[in-house]
Amino acid sequence: MNKYWVIVGAASAMLLSACNKVAPQAAPSKFSQAVLDAALADPGRKAQRDSADERRKPGPLIALAGVKPGDKVLDLIPGSGYWTRTLSKIVGPGGKVYAVWPQAYAREATGDVATLTKLAADKYYGNIVTQVQPTTTLTAPEPLDVVWTSQNFHDYPDEFMGKGDPSSLAKDAFKTLKPGGTFMVIDHMAKPGRGLSDTDTLHRIEPAAVRQIVEAVGFKFAGESKVLENPADPLDIPVFDKSIRGHTSQFAYKFVKPAS
Repeated sequence: MNKYWVIVGAASAMLLSACNKVAPQAAPSKFSQAVLDAALADPGRKAQRDSADERRKPGPLIALAGVKPGDKVLDLIPGSGYWTRTLSKIVGPGGKVYAVWPQAYAREATGDVATLTKLAADKYYGNIVTQVQPTTTLTAPEPLDVVWTSQNFHDYPDEFMGKGDPSSLAKDAFKTLKPGGTFMVIDHMAKPGRGLSDTDTLHRIEPAAVRQIVEAVGFKFAGESKVLENPADPLDIPVFDKSIRGHTSQFAYKFVKPAS
C-alpha cells in the first residue's frame, strides 16, 4: 500500500477516535428537592426563616414552579428580596435572577430598590441583577425559564401603575419565556365574581380572572398550590387590615408556555 495512504488512514483513524471521545453535552438540569432544601437552609436568609417562612410557604411553592440549577429567573416586583435570595441559591452560579420593578412601582419602593441593588453587589449573591424597567413593558436580556410574581399581579390595573392592562403583563411574560417556561403567579384572593374590581381598593384579585387573562395569551394552566389559603379570610376587606394582614387567603398558580 502506498505510504501516503497509510499515513492519511492512520491520521483519520486518530481523528475519529478523538471525536468519539468528546464528552456528550450535559443533560438539562432537573428540579432537585435537595437543592431547594439547601437554599432554604442558607445562613444568609436566617432572618427570613424566622420571620416569614411559616406564612409564605416557600418550599412547596418553589417546588411547584420547579425552579432548578442553571435557570434564568425573573422575580417581578421583588420587595426586599424574600424570594430573590432563595431563587439565587437554587439557580446557582450557572443561573441568573433578574429582580425587576416597573418604573411606576419603583417610585413607590425606593428603599426596596436600594436593598436589592446592594444585594446584587454582594458576591454571595453574585447571580442577581437589579433592574427598573418602563412601566408598560416587561423585558429580559435573555430567554427565561421562570417569571415569578408574588402579590403583585393585582397592581397592574391600579391608579399608581397608570391603570394598565394585566393582559399586557401576561403577554410580555409569554414573550420572555423559553418554550416550556413557567409563569408563577401568587396573589391575594378576591371573592368569586369580583374579577378586577377590588385590585385598587382591597389589593385583591379573583383567581378565575387571573386564569382567564393568562390563558388567553397562550399559557397552559399547569397546577396550583393551596398552602396559602385561609378559610378565616372574609375576602372582602383590604389586605392591610390589621385583622388579616400577613394571613390573607392567597392562590398560587403555575402556567407553562407550550413547548411547541
